[in-house]
Amino acid sequence: MSGELGARRRLLEERVRAFPDFPSPGVLFRDITPLLKDPIAFRTVIDILEAHLKTHYPQIDFIAGLDSRGFLFGPVLAQRLGIGCVLIRKKGKLPGPTESVSYALEYGQAELEIQSDALEPGEKVVLIDDLLATGGTMCAACELMKKLKAEVLECAVVIELKSLKGAEKLKPFPVYSLLQYD
Repeated sequence: MSGELGARRRLLEERVRAFPDFPSPGVLFRDITPLLKDPIAFRTVIDILEAHLKTHYPQIDFIAGLDSRGFLFGPVLAQRLGIGCVLIRKKGKLPGPTESVSYALEYGQAELEIQSDALEPGEKVVLIDDLLATGGTMCAACELMKKLKAEVLECAVVIELKSLKGAEKLKPFPVYSLLQYD
């Protein structure tokens, strides 16, 4: 990691709080609200993501933001890149025809949706969310892209919880994370 990039990531690390036993015992919750409150830190997240994507992917058609904190980063990043942003929502939140995918949660099932006309076959998409833990939500989002015949270039997140091995579940899709925690 270059010196400047390392300093920028340290700024972000300083703006992420840890809350033990939230939302349940044994969970260490990584809170990004201080990062969002700090305009320099938020801009730094977008700057790093923008530079990374411009370097690695010369042709991106859309950013797809995952419900709900992916919506905080997706539209701003898309605007910086001069492209559109599409939304991947929890079931029942989008009007019109949708495609949906069910996925397992720790205790039960959940469902993600995207509008059926959000993407055309072959369009190149980067998925974005705030956090990658077990990979269930991001994996479901990749399945939605497959249903629409869009090409997933990368799954980008602000924070990756490495010990939960979400990136392994997403293979063969590349994962880019700004901050990693065990």
